[in-house]
Order: sequence, then C-alpha cells, then structure tokens
Amino acid sequence: MYEDFKVTDRWTGEDLHCVWKGTMVAIATRHADATDIRFAVNDRHVWISMPNLAWVEQKRRTGFVITDYLAAQVAGRYLQHAVKSGYDNGREMYTMTVDEVLEHAGAVVKEAGRTDNLPSLPVINPDIRAEDELGIHLPGEPA
Repeated sequence: MYEDFKVTDRWTGEDLHCVWKGTMVAIATRHADATDIRFAVNDRHVWISMPNLAWVEQKRRTGFVITDYLAAQVAGRYLQHAVKSGYDNGREMYTMTVDEVLEHAGAVVKEAGRTDNLPSLPVINPDIRAEDELGIHLPGEPA
C-alpha cells in the first residue's frame, strides 16, 4: 500500500520512490508529543509527524487503536497526497493534525478492508509477512 510507492511530483514531474524506513516516538528525540514516521524519498529523508493525541482520539471515536502498521500507512498516504497535490515542497518534516491522521486512517482501513490486511513492517520479503520470515509471533497470533 503506502509503505513503498511511486508518485510523480506535481510541479517538477519528477518520479519519486517513497519507502518507509522507520517509526520513532518523538517524545525522546524532539521533546514533542508526536510519533515520527520516516520515509526515504529518492535521495532525501522525509519525516511525517503525527500527534500522539490522534491515537487517543481514534480509540475514543471508534473503539479501535492505531497500530504501528496503520501509522506507517497513514503517513505514507499523507505523503503521497502531499506530493500529488503540490503541497510537497522539499521540506524534511511535515506535521499532520489529529483530524488529518483520523481522516487518512479511516481511508487506509477502508481501502485495506481491515487492519490485519495491512502489510507488516519491515518488508523483508514481499511474499512473506515479516513475522513469518523472522519467526516472531505475539501470544494468541496464528503462527
């Protein structure tokens, strides 16, 4: 879905390859109440900052949580939208609002059908879930 995608920059016509690289809680790194999702966009790093309050609000509104996998997809969808709409201007960091996180989360879940259909990260082998490749499963998960 949005962990590894290609998009054309609206203004320059440049083809951009966007790849999820990691997720970091920004409380420790930037003293921000946010979670930062890092993408490699061709030769540059781009961070999508998502307010942690969005996790609380998602749970309050829907009863469901934003998983790490969903957060990465939400950030990727937001990045793709920014590039397509011309909002991407080469900045290193983009900050989402709570409403933007919830809007994109709803769209990603609707597109995927449900959250367990989201790609697991990191993508080690596109044909095998990361949990299966690494042999790591949480209690209660199917092996």
